[in-house]
Amino acid sequence: MTIGICFDLRSWYIERGYSQEDTAEFDKEETIEGIEKALSELGFQTVRIGNVFQLVESLAKGERWDLVFNISEGLYGPSRESVVPALLDQYRIPYVFSNAEVLGISLNKQMAKQVVASSGVPVAAGWIIHHTDELKNVPSEFPLFVKPLYEGTGKGITGKSMVLNFEELWEAVGYVHRNNRQPALVEEYLPGREFTVGVTGSGSSTRVVGAMEIISRGSVYSLEVKENYEEMAHYEPLDDYMMNLCSLSAQKAWKALGGVDGGRINLRFSKQGKLCFIEANPLAGLNPFHSDLPWLARMNQIGYTQLIGMIMEAALTRLNLKV
Repeated sequence: MTIGICFDLRSWYIERGYSQEDTAEFDKEETIEGIEKALSELGFQTVRIGNVFQLVESLAKGERWDLVFNISEGLYGPSRESVVPALLDQYRIPYVFSNAEVLGISLNKQMAKQVVASSGVPVAAGWIIHHTDELKNVPSEFPLFVKPLYEGTGKGITGKSMVLNFEELWEAVGYVHRNNRQPALVEEYLPGREFTVGVTGSGSSTRVVGAMEIISRGSVYSLEVKENYEEMAHYEPLDDYMMNLCSLSAQKAWKALGGVDGGRINLRFSKQGKLCFIEANPLAGLNPFHSDLPWLARMNQIGYTQLIGMIMEAALTRLNLKV
């Protein structure tokens, strides 16, 4: 079986003039090499396809693959993660990880919360702000938290994202509008412990592969903290009680969103002591050394190749494909 790999290589974009923040979600060469090595060890042949521009060129040439391992994040707009799976659907080429609908909903943080809330998992109250004059609709119960509506990897989140008064709120919303060129999401601030939970499979076969607590040395788990995690963050395994609590919420959220094959769910405690869903990442980072999903899997004695094997097994079973 030949596996094509779709990905956004950070260096490819940097060479073409894109900024460090523009490409914050994109992958290093070692990530692609790690995936290729793991798939090879599992008995698959691999072919590099690359990003959506390269995929379009390959499809136009008539190239096809038995299955595509898609980790392409895309570049522009709220549907950027959905472009590759939508293209593959039109060509009836099966792929690993979630479809265009799931990726689009999950990227919109407020929409994802509304879907997950329907499953009974608590979420923070939130307000989408397209223009600053809409701030009059936000209750003045500070602190509040401000972030881009559809970004990942902490993009648009800074040390000033938690706001304590209306002046700071106005400034933070304006920053998102100018810097990220999209609506801002203003949320009830969740002051409690934060966790990330890794899952594989889908529906009734959803399985938690590990979880860890995120302890940021900054006031906010921002893009700066994530990119300098070795100095600015700490990650702890969970005791049995907290693991069970996080696992139950993560599985409910994953099933509600319709995620498949593998990903992560982020959770945090509210001031009332409720474990709330923050966001889902159905295209979780897969750097063998630095990404959260492989890291928390290792905490649960699951190695990198084994993790990729679990993801592939889930995809092949779901698609009814045989090696």
